[in-house]
Amino acid sequence: MIKGLALSSALALVAYFLSFYISIGAVAIAIILGILYSNIVKISSAYNSGITYSEKSILAFAIMLLGINLDFSILASLGISTMLLIVLGMAVTIFSTLFISKIFNIDKKFALMLGIGNGVCGASAIGATKGIVQAKEDEVGISIAVVNFLGTIGIFLVPFVAFVLGFDDTKAGILVGNTLQAVGQAVAGGFAISDTSGEVATVVKMGRVLMLTPLIVILLWIYATPKENERKDTKSILKNIPLFIIGFIFLSIIATLQILPEFIVNIISMISKYTLIIAMAAIGLKISFSSIKENGQKALIIGCIIFVIQIAFTSAFLLLFP
Repeated sequence: MIKGLALSSALALVAYFLSFYISIGAVAIAIILGILYSNIVKISSAYNSGITYSEKSILAFAIMLLGINLDFSILASLGISTMLLIVLGMAVTIFSTLFISKIFNIDKKFALMLGIGNGVCGASAIGATKGIVQAKEDEVGISIAVVNFLGTIGIFLVPFVAFVLGFDDTKAGILVGNTLQAVGQAVAGGFAISDTSGEVATVVKMGRVLMLTPLIVILLWIYATPKENERKDTKSILKNIPLFIIGFIFLSIIATLQILPEFIVNIISMISKYTLIIAMAAIGLKISFSSIKENGQKALIIGCIIFVIQIAFTSAFLLLFP
């Protein structure tokens, strides 16, 4: 146990420091480091239990703590049209991914990881839902890598699209916030345009992040498996909700009520970020080059198509409903 946990933590620490110099973010770097290490160095079976603990239990803990950043009062500041855009954008992204994945003969659960990562909030959304849909670890890792790569490109691409379409700062911020995958990417892309765009992009992006809670509820209803001879109704679904999801929702309510001192919220948020990096390193340690060769190219192509659809849909909405 200790060896695998220590290895995952060490890779996470390296990824954290490298993220100050490499713009793709610590989460993506951790996965890449994990992949490289596991495929170059022969890892002893003594590490397996600790790696598994890191990519399952520590990930669940990180996702639970992530709820402390979700203040639902943000939704009130978005307005009906922007909220509608966020919900429709998420739905279009996920359903388009499922449709396109059939053309490329990609597993439905793999497609869901790509769609949820692009449509909601990147690695955090994938991490929060992978256990519910029971996606394979290599597919989870590849999805996170693809989503982070596209988001990094998007920091430069989406502001350029906003400029070409002649959007003002507010519309540009909405476009950035409703298309870029991770919160940090949306913030960077928005403020690259102007302060106003950055502020708008941040609020819109947080609105998308808040959609993670209802999405989890929907996925639980679809994928939760009742025990033998138990009907699939609301009561049976609630009995099978993972504890970390309950903790996630509880902390998001705490965040909305704003009853904790800011310094405590910051500490919890910091712990969540670092434990998420540890979990991503562990996921990387379970990915082989053969699985990347088999699924990586298709995932990247699907991801690119979906990203274009996201940008096109949001742009069309902003042009049609000014």
